[in-house]
Amino acid sequence: MTTPATAPTRTPADDAGRRRVYSALTGLAALAVALQGLWAGIFLEHDGQRDDAGGWIDVHARGGEVAILLAVLATGWALVRLRGRRDLVLGAIALTVLLVLEAYLGGLIRDDGKDSLTAIHVPLAMLLMGLAVWLPFRAAREPASR
Repeated sequence: MTTPATAPTRTPADDAGRRRVYSALTGLAALAVALQGLWAGIFLEHDGQRDDAGGWIDVHARGGEVAILLAVLATGWALVRLRGRRDLVLGAIALTVLLVLEAYLGGLIRDDGKDSLTAIHVPLAMLLMGLAVWLPFRAAREPASR
């Protein structure tokens, strides 16, 4: 005689733990984005003289890579562990895509001297900060329907 297989039940504590991991990953990404602003301020105080900025432009670039890595991890976690939370999955994907776009623009500014793109790069950074801060708070909320 065979017994029907049942899916393991998920408890609210399981969901809360999964959301805490997501919040931690997106919170760390938010910290990395905030530090980007600090590092940009340090090298921008040199009035665009790249040689005077020292290694702060490199620090800014590495910080962007760390933010992308954290966003990718949050996206993977959301896709695997929070599939039912479409808001968190889409938010993590948006954060990752926008961070990659931001890094691409930053690379064009740094490597190709396209300083005019700063007019897009900086406002996009503000949008990213808002999204990165909003996501952990959103994850803390219980889903609307169970």
